[in-house]
Amino acid sequence: MKQYFDLKENIEEKNIEEAGKGIQKGELVLFPTETVYGIGANGLEKQAVKRIFVAKGRKQDNPLILHIADMEMLEQIAQNITTLEYKLMEAFWPGPFTIILERKPNVPDIVTGGLNTVGIRMPSNLVAQKLISYAKVPIAAPSANISGRPSGTNIQDIFEELSDKVDYIIDGGQCEIGLESTVVRVIKEEVHILRPGKITKEQIQKIAEKVVIDNHILGDLKPNEPVLSPGMKYKHYAPKAKCMLIYSKENNKLVEEIKERAKEYENPLIVCHHHNINQYENAKVMDIGETLEEISKNTFKVLRKVDSYHPDIVMIEGVEKEGIGLAVMNRLLRACEHHYIEI
Repeated sequence: MKQYFDLKENIEEKNIEEAGKGIQKGELVLFPTETVYGIGANGLEKQAVKRIFVAKGRKQDNPLILHIADMEMLEQIAQNITTLEYKLMEAFWPGPFTIILERKPNVPDIVTGGLNTVGIRMPSNLVAQKLISYAKVPIAAPSANISGRPSGTNIQDIFEELSDKVDYIIDGGQCEIGLESTVVRVIKEEVHILRPGKITKEQIQKIAEKVVIDNHILGDLKPNEPVLSPGMKYKHYAPKAKCMLIYSKENNKLVEEIKERAKEYENPLIVCHHHNINQYENAKVMDIGETLEEISKNTFKVLRKVDSYHPDIVMIEGVEKEGIGLAVMNRLLRACEHHYIEI
């Protein structure tokens, strides 16, 4: 690491400009967005992008998202954009919304996993916007974590595993949302949600008549199935400890089920909603929050801390699969490797 810039209190333009010039030189920058932290490189330079995969230990059939600062950058990397696609971008950009579009030939195969499409996002975080503007190129940036581990929502959680793998670190404090962006693709005037996030199906339905939830959001890909979006394949967002996700619409049933299952283990850890924090007398507990917004913001932070308890099992209370709850359950299912019980 060459430079660490602490911008939690004051955004120093000269620091962001220096990091932007680093992007131009093929260097890696750890930077904040409103969703999670990203590891960024020049998205149009193959060798720079390759450094991201090495730093994360990420398989190269897993595509990356290109982050842009304005619509001029969009026109440089995407083509044959439809009216509906423009409407979606107008409604949800800048923000936690990624749209998969037909790419132009200047986008390297390493960014797209060899597909003829590329995911593009315009972040709303001010530091991210300025970094892309100073870089003067789209920034390829997956979530900041070693592949398979929970995404980083603050520098403290990811510093140890990534500080020696990047050239610049920009500390912008805690991420506002805490879950990665919603990813969509328009197919024959239907909007397919490939990865759920803060922008929900209900919001998208105000723009498009037909919105489809991809089967893989709560399921899994077959071994040789192509990856259309980040976060669809491989063990993802996972602690080292074995995890189990349990959900019931009836809170009493949920608590009783977890209590019974916890008896089978010597050192269980229960990740629960705030209102259940005093329900599990004989087990260690972690509070994941009360509202869906709190839970989404805390999910990765909590998943990163569970291993410090050295549990033989982590039991996680699920949420309703509505609104941003669908995104929370998508991340938790993958963290638990689909070990899921619904009562």
